[in-house]
Amino acid sequence: MKIAFLFRSAPQGKSFAREGLDALLAATAFCDEEEIGVFFIDDGVLNLLNDQQPERLLQKDFIRTFKLLDLYGIEQRFICWESLEKFSIVEDNLIISAQKIDRTLLLAKLNQAEKLLTF
Repeated sequence: MKIAFLFRSAPQGKSFAREGLDALLAATAFCDEEEIGVFFIDDGVLNLLNDQQPERLLQKDFIRTFKLLDLYGIEQRFICWESLEKFSIVEDNLIISAQKIDRTLLLAKLNQAEKLLTF
């Protein structure tokens, strides 16, 4: 994998996650889908929750845009299993599917990437 996108910030409060998603989708124009990996850890797993209501916080709803990862063919998607447990999130509550792996394996995969972008 050439580029790894690491989402570790919650979707509300700051624009890191939205900017990361924009950068990820832009990168698909320049890279093959197998060259891109997407990782969710810590508060970043909150970006994948269904039924969010950001408009109640006067924020734009960008979460549904994560569904475009399927359309763009990005299959290297990983979620930290421990982070899901921390927030008591079950797979049925996620907006996209991703491989659940432990933190150690997730960090090992990140170290294999040529470039790491953290949001």
